[in-house]
Amino acid sequence: MVNITTPDEIRQRHGSMFAKRFITLVDESAGRARIIEECCAQGPVEWDAVNRLRSGGITNHVEVQGNTLIMDARLGEGEVRFGPVSKDTGGQALKSVVVRGGKVETTWLGLAGASVGVGACLPQAEGVEKVEFLSDEEVGGSRMVELKLTTPLRNRLILGIDDTDTREKGATWVLGLRLAREIPFGVFLSHKIVQLNPHAPQKTTNCSSTAVSLGVRPDEKEKAISWARDFVSDQTYSKETVMAVFEGLSIPTRLVRFGAEAKETILSIHDAEHAADANDVRIIEVTGARGAIGAVAAISCADLGLYSAGLPEDFRHA
Repeated sequence: MVNITTPDEIRQRHGSMFAKRFITLVDESAGRARIIEECCAQGPVEWDAVNRLRSGGITNHVEVQGNTLIMDARLGEGEVRFGPVSKDTGGQALKSVVVRGGKVETTWLGLAGASVGVGACLPQAEGVEKVEFLSDEEVGGSRMVELKLTTPLRNRLILGIDDTDTREKGATWVLGLRLAREIPFGVFLSHKIVQLNPHAPQKTTNCSSTAVSLGVRPDEKEKAISWARDFVSDQTYSKETVMAVFEGLSIPTRLVRFGAEAKETILSIHDAEHAADANDVRIIEVTGARGAIGAVAAISCADLGLYSAGLPEDFRHA
């Protein structure tokens, strides 16, 4: 018998736990999902990351950034392998991700101590709408729990912004961060300052652009883009401002290559337009055209970690 409950009811039963936010991003065309979990401490997410990789299921990749766990998985269902040590160490696994009726359903298994994280902690996170226990609801000890969490379907939207300042005033990274915090659509995922070639002849000062990533519901996408364009138009000091838009969980390799080139060479607006056309990037001229180079490059570098903020020589070792 399936027992359906809510995050508030879980909180009343177990007390306030440690999961803070739970976001499910889906790229149906690629058959992929990304799950983002924020906790109040780093220890639990590190333990969860290792256990999910160990137990198989549909997990492809896991990384930890501070108190946040980011997990890439394939859509569908996979076989869970807790292994012989699980009765002593516990285990945790993502069994399936299904998109249904504009929602995302994720099915989880937790064994022993991990059953508390799956059955009492994760269901309380902001973003969870419904909890369905497919097993007994008791957690802890040597128990195994299986449950399904329902969350809103969101897609990842990356906004690349460049050429919003002058030598006298403004900073593109500041505008981008304000946009990310004030936009009324979607959830704020990340903000990147992307260092470009400092020898570009028409730079303002640092020659850097900005990428803002949002998790938006499908019906919010065009509203978010329109709002962001108006915000950038209202806040820019430049006559050459451009915003670029990309949707998806995987940035194409050819597009990443454009970002790498923008750190070392002098590129043209035509180069940016060609890269955008070949990789499903939308270029929106806000006040001009020159910012297209940095705006597209910002999207190119949005997933490159620390490399996005540096130049190639920063990472070369003698």
